[in-house]
This record gives sequence, C-alpha cells and structure tokens, in this order.
Amino acid sequence: MTGLLARLDGLLDDLATMTLGGMADADVVRLLDAATVASSRLTSVQCRTAAEADRRRLGDSIGARHTHQWWARRSNLTRAEANRLTELGVALADDVHAPTASALAAGAIRAEQARVIVAAVDALPDRVDADVREKAESMLLDLAAQLDAKDLKQLGKQILDHVAPEVAESHEAAALEAEEARAFANVDLTLTDDGEGRCRGTFVVPSHIGKMFKRHLMALTNPARHTDADLKDETGNWKPLRRRLGEAFIEYIERYPLDATSQTAGVNATVVITMTLEQLLGDAAVALLDDGIRLTAGEARRLACEAAIIPAVLGSKSQPLDLGRSARLHSKAQRIALGLRDGGCTARGCETTASGCHAHHDDPWSKGGATDLSNGRLLCPHHHRLAHSSRYVTTIHADNTLTFILRT
Repeated sequence: MTGLLARLDGLLDDLATMTLGGMADADVVRLLDAATVASSRLTSVQCRTAAEADRRRLGDSIGARHTHQWWARRSNLTRAEANRLTELGVALADDVHAPTASALAAGAIRAEQARVIVAAVDALPDRVDADVREKAESMLLDLAAQLDAKDLKQLGKQILDHVAPEVAESHEAAALEAEEARAFANVDLTLTDDGEGRCRGTFVVPSHIGKMFKRHLMALTNPARHTDADLKDETGNWKPLRRRLGEAFIEYIERYPLDATSQTAGVNATVVITMTLEQLLGDAAVALLDDGIRLTAGEARRLACEAAIIPAVLGSKSQPLDLGRSARLHSKAQRIALGLRDGGCTARGCETTASGCHAHHDDPWSKGGATDLSNGRLLCPHHHRLAHSSRYVTTIHADNTLTFILRT
C-alpha cells in the first residue's frame, strides 16, 4: 500500500508542476479529458473505501454516530459531501449495481451520474423482475455517455416506459402521488424585513403551483399592458425581467380580492394604517402600518384607494377620529362602470386596459371625496402612484385624461 500511494503522489506531483501555457490546444484538451476521467476513478476509490470504513464501523473509534461524520472530521469535507460519497459507496457495493460501480471505476461516468442511476434503479417497483432492473441500469449507463446527471435524472423517472411499459403507467401514477405528497408536506415560506424599507422572502411550493404563479405574474408583465415608460427604469434602460416580475408580484398582492381571504377573529386580511389628521392631509408626512412599517402618506393614500387598507385617523391624543370602512372602495359594479366609461387608464397616452387598472378618487378620500362614478377614474399602477406622489402636479383635462408634470 505504501509503495502504491507513493507512486500516486509522484504522478500527481508531476501533473501539478506541468507548465500549461506552452501546450498545444490538442494537448490541453487531452489533459482536461484525462483529468476528468481520473477524477471519476479517484471518486470511485473514495466511495469504495468509505463503504469499507462504514462496514468496519471505524467511526466508533471517536464515538461518531455515523461513518461520514468521522470522515468529515478527518478530511474537512462537509458532512453533506462525506455522506453523499459514503452512501454512494455503500450502494455501489451491492451486486445489483455492479455495472454502475465498474463504470465509475473506469472513469466512464461521473459520480453524480452514478447516483442518478442507482436512485432510478432502486426506485423501480418491487414487482419488477431482476432482468428488467438489469435492462434499466444498462440503458441508463449507455445514455450517460450523452447526457449529464440532470437530464439523466429526468429520463430515469420514465425508464420503465422503455424497459417494462406494461407496468410503467401504474408505477408512474404511484410515484407521482408520492412526489406530490412530499411536495405539499414540505411547503415553506419565510418573510424578513431588512430594516431598509424592503422585505425579503423565500418560498417552496409544489412545482405545478410554482408554474401557475409564474404564469400569473408573466401575464401581468405582458408588454401589451404597459407603455414604454412602464417598461423602462429610472435611467431610461429597459427593466430586466426579474424586476418586472417583482413589480407584478406587488400588483398581484395589492389587487388580490379582499373578500377572498378568510377571517381571523372576525377580521379578514386587512392592514390598518395609523396616521394623524395632519399626516393624512399632508405631503411631507409618514404613516404607520399596524405592524410598525413606515410609509409615506402618499403611498398610504394610494393603497387605500385599491387595497385591503383601512385608515385609522388619530387626533392630538392618539384617539381614533375616523376609521374608514370598506365602502370607501369602489364596488364591483362601479369598477365595471368605470371600465365601460374610461376604457382603461385615463393617463394621457397610456394604453393599459381596464383589467390592469386601479380605481382612483379624483377628490381624495382623505379630504372627503366620495366613492362614486363622478369622482372615480381608472389608472394603471404606475400612473396611480404618480397621482398620489407629491413630486408631480396632476391636471385633469376636458376629455377626462390626466397629465403629470414633475415639480421643479
């Protein structure tokens, strides 16, 4: 063993000190290919040796619960990587996977491909005969010469269609049912305020739900719903898709129907904005949401026109002077009537259709404006923000269109 390891070290030393800059292109390609094959072969040695260490329970020498923990401490591998290699080694030690073990040892496949093949064969139903398993493994090994691990994994899910179509359909149905159950059991969502006016989040949902959600957002980002000004950022460049999707997500939340949410203690998903009368009427003011988030008064007024927002107006002693009611919002019938009358966003030059617009009060509700057709108009989300921004002067023209001029 000592002599073998010494020869291996010598070869690796020679490779490490090679000067690559003067090599011909063909030699660089040959070396890269050879190193890739050698890496797979060495990974095979790692897996086989880790499996043997596991069989001998060598981790017991330091009281490790699992072999991969013992190996991770010795090697500074992460526990996850040590575990993946150990599990692969144990699986390849099974005679069922001897062809895959041989292919990895020869450098014909990569470790990740070997994992995929092992998982696909092990996932075959118990009623499948041994010869079917052999056919499946053989076919996947052949395909590994053309496919990477990701594509191989997708094909592995349908391998029964090719080697045993008579049992494939029922097995696929059972496999999908189990996959869906796992997906729903592991749904997750986290939202964290970063203290700089932004909320960051991550979520995990079943694949088909994610595709539905993306389809909804993509519909909202459709350029046909927006003007060029909507699609460009503050510097005049086209907004990247990820920003447009983020803006669509905001619109999606703001316009979600309030009556579709369930109630808790008699109150549905309603946000309360707390502000003094001076803040309500002023431009250079802030408002406070019921969870402590601060907003400009203009943004609060805009949200109150359309979203699930209730303004709680306070007097000098922080006593509620007025608690706005949902009647402040335009009814469904009024929204339909506004759509028929306005046809879409009433900002001059905007082509956003009625379905993509908010209902806006010309005479602000904060100053006693009524929620009726004569005081209402449709504005797209972009122009709705401008209408409530203190940075712009808004003009209503005789043809019922609006224009906005930036204050100087």
